[in-house]
Amino acid sequence: VAPEDIRDTALLTIEGELDDISGSGQTQAAHELCVNIPTAKQRHLTAKGAGHYGIFSGRRWREVVYPEVRDFIRRHA
Repeated sequence: VAPEDIRDTALLTIEGELDDISGSGQTQAAHELCVNIPTAKQRHLTAKGAGHYGIFSGRRWREVVYPEVRDFIRRHA
């Protein structure tokens, strides 16, 4: 994949603040690589208090992450 060729999509990246598997900034780096996705179509979320698995399960998923994902998809569908 040539990230600079990606242009016809939106980009949402998510990290857990307390992630002990993926280092801080790893997913956010995708924004720097995908230079042809307009800034208005990019969003990065750091889920405060969430670890690696807590991003997509449990209370933080339901209350913090899922609403962001849902709204991002709606905005860019």
